[in-house]
Amino acid sequence: MTHKKRVTLQDVANHAGVSRATASLIVRGSSKIAEKTKQKVLNSMHELGYVYDRVAANMRSQSSSTVGLIITDIANPFYAELLRGVHHSLEEAGYTVFLGTTFDSDMKQEQLISRMLEHRVGGIILCPVSESSGNSIERVKAIDIPLVLAVREIENVSCDYVGIDYAVGAQMAVNHLIHRGHRRIAFLGGTSHSTAWKERRSGYCSALKQAGLDIDETLIVESPVTREGGMGAIRKVLFQANPPTAVFCFNDLVAHGVMLGLNDAGLKPGQDLAVVGFDNNNEAPLYNPPLTTVSSYARLIGSQAAILLHQRIVNQERDTQRIILQPELVVRKSS
Repeated sequence: MTHKKRVTLQDVANHAGVSRATASLIVRGSSKIAEKTKQKVLNSMHELGYVYDRVAANMRSQSSSTVGLIITDIANPFYAELLRGVHHSLEEAGYTVFLGTTFDSDMKQEQLISRMLEHRVGGIILCPVSESSGNSIERVKAIDIPLVLAVREIENVSCDYVGIDYAVGAQMAVNHLIHRGHRRIAFLGGTSHSTAWKERRSGYCSALKQAGLDIDETLIVESPVTREGGMGAIRKVLFQANPPTAVFCFNDLVAHGVMLGLNDAGLKPGQDLAVVGFDNNNEAPLYNPPLTTVSSYARLIGSQAAILLHQRIVNQERDTQRIILQPELVVRKSS
């Protein structure tokens, strides 16, 4: 069997009638080359079937224009928006983004981090799983790979971080329900292993205490942060002897599941029971009824995390930064 000879960058340069140095600048995305010359080289690459060996180039230069982004759930509209923010900022700076999804599995997170390190990424933006330990993070830091955490922090880990003030956001949501006259307010969704859940719970409890209301632990139900999780959680509180009249949900997906669960029970969200979410994803205004929720600015989190990562790649000696964005309550018909 005859193996086709691999096309080299020199072959491309000869075909396009330019120097190898010029061809190299073009495949590395340099803006210093005239557009006409760039198109000649790109056409030659296409005709010859040239594939740029980025890993080998990274080894030669001891740097990488590729960065990794690890998220927990690509099906969650929140992460789709965060991804848009990351791509917009990093592509402007000349980076290519590798995406990995953990499905909130610590084992999968470990595997993705290992795979990205094997491919010598220049840095990683990590949205940690709920039960993240600091072990994998310390392994990344030990080999001087720039790392930024987003959405969730990891306790006892010093690292660049971008997120929302979840406690303030939760307090806004619960205060809104209290001002509407509700006294039995459930908190549904998320898991207590997550710092984001703990902060939301803190805000939920603070609002109740300030209003002189008791904290009823039977109204705090953990669940997966999915529609299915929301449907299961609402069933656990709906048929109590003294059920809630309002629900604050960990995120919008859980809130949507709560609405579906209410419909199954013959109840109308927004009329029989008030529902408030968290995130203000693109689908929230389309729910039936439109969802009252807390904006957590996913795209801005992604953009800010990307900027921090670029800054860390350029200067690994700079001080660690922690950016906490302020949430906003968006009131719609569900409450």
